[in-house]
Amino acid sequence: MTISVRHLKSHAGETVTVRGWLSNKRRSGKIGFLQIRDGSGIVQVVVSRAEVSEEAWEDVKRVTQESTVRVTGIARADERAPGGVEIQATDFAVRSLTEDYPITNKEHGTAFLMEHRHLWLRSSKQRSTLAIRSEVCQAIRDFFYEREFTLVDSPILTPTSCEGTSTLFETEYFGDKAYLSQSGQLYLEPACAAFGKVYCMGPTFRAEKSKTRRHLTEFWMVEPEVAFLDFEGLIRLAEDFIGFLAGRVIERAATHLEVLERDVSKLEKITGSFPRVTYYEAIEILQSHGIDIAQGDDFGAEDETVLANHFDRPVFVTHFPTDLKAFYMQPDADNPDTVLAMDLLAPEGYGEIIGGSQRIHDHDLLLERLKHHELPIEPFQWYLDVRKYGSFPHSGFGMGIERFIAWMSGAAHLRETIPYPRMLYKIYP
Repeated sequence: MTISVRHLKSHAGETVTVRGWLSNKRRSGKIGFLQIRDGSGIVQVVVSRAEVSEEAWEDVKRVTQESTVRVTGIARADERAPGGVEIQATDFAVRSLTEDYPITNKEHGTAFLMEHRHLWLRSSKQRSTLAIRSEVCQAIRDFFYEREFTLVDSPILTPTSCEGTSTLFETEYFGDKAYLSQSGQLYLEPACAAFGKVYCMGPTFRAEKSKTRRHLTEFWMVEPEVAFLDFEGLIRLAEDFIGFLAGRVIERAATHLEVLERDVSKLEKITGSFPRVTYYEAIEILQSHGIDIAQGDDFGAEDETVLANHFDRPVFVTHFPTDLKAFYMQPDADNPDTVLAMDLLAPEGYGEIIGGSQRIHDHDLLLERLKHHELPIEPFQWYLDVRKYGSFPHSGFGMGIERFIAWMSGAAHLRETIPYPRMLYKIYP
């Protein structure tokens, strides 16, 4: 009976078969201790020379790291073992012998590991980080499904930009120009009139020539958009969302957080309401920390770090100057020089996790903002139509999934939070 490692404990006392790869081995005389990984977990296999065939023992002696193997034996409960169970082998076979596996127990540089990303995925910390990613993505879907949101898939190829033309990847499209999507937001807004509450989740692309630990050229975004939701409601939605995701990671990815040596006490603070400061208050806080920044300046990565570390939990920065934000953001009725926008900054140097706003729902004002930003009107005519045929107030935000995962897992760089990262001058493998 072939059993996955994660389910072995429920088969204690039974004869089981596990197929996987050798993670590690050691021998002491006529006993071999093998660590076998099958993708669901790792189990220790004890092989006694006296209890297996000569052929099986020869395979124990010759098996190498990352060789494909099959083991059959008795599953025995042992709380000292990983997963609380080990296998006393009655048979062992090498199915594919690996020679000269390039990633060994010695130290390897990041450049080397990135060139072997397809193999580095097998390492324990990489597996744990990507397992947390899987849990986060499932939690995202659960959060919105439980709140009766409809999933609307936005296109990857678009005729124009959402955030600005300087960071677009351009491609030829049957004689016309097309661009890889920077965001699904503009396509979600019309869907609000069809479903009320919608979201999309998928890859987005930014041709930013940046080599910081916070940037990838291809990353995944989740973006909800809600009809008749005002700015206060948007902030509450973001708080509930982040709290739900963090709680799910703590609850269901505890073993992976342990492998990554993540300080869970910091994640346990991600509950309830988060502190808020306006953009102008944020500038004053930065100035009080000796940062050379003036009112009207945009935040850099270090500014976000200093500001977030002023608090012990995530912090909202709200009410930004109009000129610092995108064309579609709703002006504040009490101060038209600012927009009803918010950025949620994470502590520990992880920067902006969420960015969102209430959207402009007045047709003429949106048209004016497009002209102010010197954007062509024709490609946005369909977007203007949403304000022409049954306009309605609405709000939404976007969250970069890799940044959130980096924060949860304590990863030093976003490249470890996605299976195959795409960065400046890096597209292999």
